[in-house]
Amino acid sequence: MNKDYIIIVAGGKGLRMGGDLPKQFLLVDGRPVLMRTIERFRQYSEAIGIILVLPHAQQDYWRQLCKEYHFTVEHTVVDGGDTRFHSCKNGIAAVPDDATGVVGIHDGVRPFVTVDVIARTYEAAREHGAAMPVMPVTDTLRYVAGEDGGHNVLRSDYRTVQTPQTFDIQLIKRAYDVPYSEAFTDDASVAEAAGHKVVMVEGCRENIKLTTPYDLLLADFICKQYI
Repeated sequence: MNKDYIIIVAGGKGLRMGGDLPKQFLLVDGRPVLMRTIERFRQYSEAIGIILVLPHAQQDYWRQLCKEYHFTVEHTVVDGGDTRFHSCKNGIAAVPDDATGVVGIHDGVRPFVTVDVIARTYEAAREHGAAMPVMPVTDTLRYVAGEDGGHNVLRSDYRTVQTPQTFDIQLIKRAYDVPYSEAFTDDASVAEAAGHKVVMVEGCRENIKLTTPYDLLLADFICKQYI
């Protein structure tokens, strides 16, 4: 069956936020981050299958939040794993084995990805098999490995990588049929290790990953200005 999916991975513990509440449940302008993320993909497509990967210990709390905020966007919840790789692998396993189409994998704490970026990544994966959104680097970069104090590198040679990273369903299912490796820094690296090229498309500045208390302040600003 030809159908697109999105796997939203939310395994954060919120340690860098300085609190006990996992960051995917923190409020941004009055609503939990994770709800905003899921809603953005429903805005992109009414037909897309939404799979939420969440630690088993957090699932009761998530169901409680859904009731409290009257959150009714249809989605399937699957258990997270010990690492992001294993969480993604669990999410991919929830996509039917005979499915055709494109599946995206997205960080649960990136609630501001635009519908345009989502559309670009899905269409690029439909054409090329695998895609990821990127942005130019604006800061000066310094390479610091070794003992010589390091040296600056050309920022024009680098890009920052965002999500959703999107793939032909059967391609990524085969790519993830391997043991975990520390070389797997994201889903694109898993696809590349299997020999697949991942094309780059333009991301967007507001597609930030909420990791620190400063990011939450910025998120509130984005909500008030753009949402």
